[in-house]
Amino acid sequence: MRRFRLYPNKEQEIFFARCFGCVRFVYNKMLAEKQRYYKETGKNLRVTPAGYKKEYPWLKEVDSLALANAQLHLESAYRNFFRDPKTGFPRFKSKHGAKASYTTNVVNGNIRLEGGRIRLPKAGRVKIRVHRGIGEEWILKSVTVSREATGKYYAALLYERERVENQAREHSFEKVLGIDFAMHGMAVFSDGTEAGYPMYYRNTEKKLAREQRKLSRCKKGSRNYQKQRRKVALVHEKIRNQRKDFHHKLSHKLTAEQDVIVTENLNMKGMSRALHFGKSTMDNGYGSFLSMLEYKLERKGKSFVKIDRYYPSSKRCSCCGRIKEDLTLSDRIYRCSCGNRMDRDLNAAINIREEGKRILGMA
Repeated sequence: MRRFRLYPNKEQEIFFARCFGCVRFVYNKMLAEKQRYYKETGKNLRVTPAGYKKEYPWLKEVDSLALANAQLHLESAYRNFFRDPKTGFPRFKSKHGAKASYTTNVVNGNIRLEGGRIRLPKAGRVKIRVHRGIGEEWILKSVTVSREATGKYYAALLYERERVENQAREHSFEKVLGIDFAMHGMAVFSDGTEAGYPMYYRNTEKKLAREQRKLSRCKKGSRNYQKQRRKVALVHEKIRNQRKDFHHKLSHKLTAEQDVIVTENLNMKGMSRALHFGKSTMDNGYGSFLSMLEYKLERKGKSFVKIDRYYPSSKRCSCCGRIKEDLTLSDRIYRCSCGNRMDRDLNAAINIREEGKRILGMA
């Protein structure tokens, strides 16, 4: 997937707003009817956007594929809920949400890039900034147009490769790296180095609080309120972009240097709630970083291993294997009766690496 900035004109902005509204309307309408039908009959109702166009003729003004994708997204939300109720039941989309989007598909070449512009159904040729190259072997499948809280427009282009690189490559398991999560700095590696994440949110927290205080003093819905809301959104966007940039660069570096990377299968949301370290945990974006590592390693034909979250990586001595049951979170230095004395997170990272080797049959 490639995400590029869009620069629509006024007419195109109006069309996008109409698409966002119609997609939200159809999604909510289908969800309400499915809920009502299930309460009355106990059965699932299958509805399509085409059934609403006679009653609401203005739905014909937007891309029909965008409405069809709204139906697919709703069905996917239902499947996710019944597969794992923790994901939550599908909810209605708010009209006043900061972010809006719609997805359309490529059919008979109706979407294509041409000379710094992208041709979209019913929107015409929209100016786009393609800052990354796109290989000739990539086939465009769909485009998601979105508007951020800052008012910026983006197009996420989903591609499919004609050939898969990792099928033609074989790598040895000579270089294995263990990674342990750290509250400050994001991660510690088994080779003794650290990720050194700069904690972008924490560093910008005072500025963000100042902008949010100004927003709270503005009359809701006024022009000054909209201006200040955009300033707050810009601060959040900068933090998000800084974090993503750091994750991409570090994951690219580790993927190039290592053959196997081993981590723990942690529940980051549960950790942030149970330990009351929500801001620090979420600031790291550790889960997003691991997702980048996983797909980049897979692309290069390398291995990404997750060990069980209940494996005693922190309590086990990396030298003798003895488990220290009385270890607490306040103990930052691991001391063992065998004479081993090292940083707690480094000790855990080494244990994670060795457990990964055992799983792969290398130990």
